[in-house]
Amino acid sequence: MGVKIDDLASTVKDEFPEAEVSGFVGRSGSFEIQINGQLVFSKLELGGFPYEDDVIQNAHDGKPVQKITKSRAPCVIM
Repeated sequence: MGVKIDDLASTVKDEFPEAEVSGFVGRSGSFEIQINGQLVFSKLELGGFPYEDDVIQNAHDGKPVQKITKSRAPCVIM
């Protein structure tokens, strides 16, 4: 089962109620995450989706954000 964008947004909002989470339709096959305007994840670069814990960990404690370098495989329906 693939990542649901709404589930990821809910996970972020649960941890950071004050966070602004938004999305829009972009390039086909793309999925990107920015934190405070900095790109931290790109499906086009890694070929999969982020782990929710990596997104939460990256945004914690006001530390500088780091690029996420691992992903789970995308969902394939046959």
